[in-house]
Amino acid sequence: MRHIRLTLALAAALTPLAADAAIPPEPTEFARYAETMLAEAYRPDAPGVAVLVMRGDEVLYRGARGEADVEADVPLKPEDRFRIASVTKQIAAAGLLTLIDAGKVSLDDPLSKYLPDYPGGAGITVHQLLNHTSGIKSYTEIPGLFEGPIQRDLTTAQLVGYFKDQTPAFAPGEAWAYNNSGYVLVGAVIEAASGQPWHEYLGQALFKPLGMKDTGYGADPAVVARQVKGYTTGDKAPAPALQISMTQPHAAGALVSTVDDLARWNRALHEGRVLKPATYARMITPSGKATEAGYGYGIQTSSVKGSPVLQHSGGIPGFTSFLTYVPGADVSVVVLHNSETPSPGQETGSIARRLAAAALGEPYPAVKPVVVDVAVLRQYEGVYRVDETATRTVRVVDGKLTVRRTDRAREELTAIADDTFLYSDGFNRIRFERDATGKVTAMRFWAEGEGEGAVAELTGEALPVAIALPREALERLIGIYRSKDAEMSIVREGEAISGHIKGQPQGVPFVAIAPNRFTGDIVGAELMFAPETGPARSVTLRQWGNTMVFERVPAVE
Repeated sequence: MRHIRLTLALAAALTPLAADAAIPPEPTEFARYAETMLAEAYRPDAPGVAVLVMRGDEVLYRGARGEADVEADVPLKPEDRFRIASVTKQIAAAGLLTLIDAGKVSLDDPLSKYLPDYPGGAGITVHQLLNHTSGIKSYTEIPGLFEGPIQRDLTTAQLVGYFKDQTPAFAPGEAWAYNNSGYVLVGAVIEAASGQPWHEYLGQALFKPLGMKDTGYGADPAVVARQVKGYTTGDKAPAPALQISMTQPHAAGALVSTVDDLARWNRALHEGRVLKPATYARMITPSGKATEAGYGYGIQTSSVKGSPVLQHSGGIPGFTSFLTYVPGADVSVVVLHNSETPSPGQETGSIARRLAAAALGEPYPAVKPVVVDVAVLRQYEGVYRVDETATRTVRVVDGKLTVRRTDRAREELTAIADDTFLYSDGFNRIRFERDATGKVTAMRFWAEGEGEGAVAELTGEALPVAIALPREALERLIGIYRSKDAEMSIVREGEAISGHIKGQPQGVPFVAIAPNRFTGDIVGAELMFAPETGPARSVTLRQWGNTMVFERVPAVE
């Protein structure tokens, strides 16, 4: 439901599956691999996972590790129910597509056909709702939502009313942006076309005929009776997750399910028992502005070890999830975790990727960190040009090599071989390239550790250096700034400043690299204040390729 950026530290070495990695493993062999992976990633006395891996109708591994209820010391079981968060989108999308197959809805229908009063609905199509190109503002990005409003029970109409008057992010069809509001509207279209609540229609059209007896609406007490407890953890002791009304995730993320039901769903959808062939092809084929993102309808395309993959992730207070399908090999992987903040090594997408590769008989090789002298690490420092708009800045911080792409958070790298480093996700990899004299001249970057890699040349640009500003230079920046959709407060903290977006849990420290320019490496953000002298009238926030301008709010006399 929410976009939560998670990281995965280097996984410990795992027992190899077979001498010939091209041979798919037998269930017993695969189960040993999976058990070892889960034992190394999850403690038995903390939130954990339920996992199911199938090849066709053959179960390669079905198991669970960790606690369903940490306080009561209740262990997780494979049959336990979890909130599946945005994996819901895939099922909701298919539900709407069954109405298209029945002739009750068309992909080209305007939203106004089903919600006549929705602002601009005549220019937004069902297709654009399904593939995140509608431009509608995602309601989970509205400041203050998680401070209290998220706990209210809302009808579909009330939830739509919460975001319908928000300023669109872009005109329909002009760009792609992941959008929870769009899938609330997918649910609203299902209701208008079927005459039933969206979740009841899914139960009738999908869950009952497919035998998905443990899948249902997360706001229904009967459905959640066997649901495990959800936690927030990270580097701290497990704590109960934020309480929210499960009416609000709606068709964007309100379903509860099990690994067995989701594997059953995977096989039914991808083996042609849910949609007509042409409709299914539209569902899994990204088009238009969604092509670069690899997003179809509730399904994202990717690859594992060169094999195409259809998948979706999920994150909601208390839970994360991942559902993967490998066509051809007919491999399904389901990973459900009852924590919204996985510790290093626990991120569901990374676990699913490793399991999928192993099921194909091509496991990711075990890697071991190597020690590199700091003097050698400093040879890699510099600014590397990715393209016209982006660079990767490499520098040594506290004795460790780090990398930061433009507008992205700083990442710590782990050395795994000469001139070769692994990102914290355990897959992305960099190798520094040298000329005949041994001087570093470029880096080669492998996204998710696959393919030929992309080369970024080392530039002559100087590394950004933090500078100390006098107190008066910082004081001129202090204040409250507003944009159309958000409010940011700037406060002074010693020789630096902190920026806090209203509705977010905490402020972010920023250090000066120029009198009017500050960087927050830990979140990949930059602040630019104007003018360069005197009281700042505005601040521009740049992060993840987005730019937002905030104007100063005059002080009340």
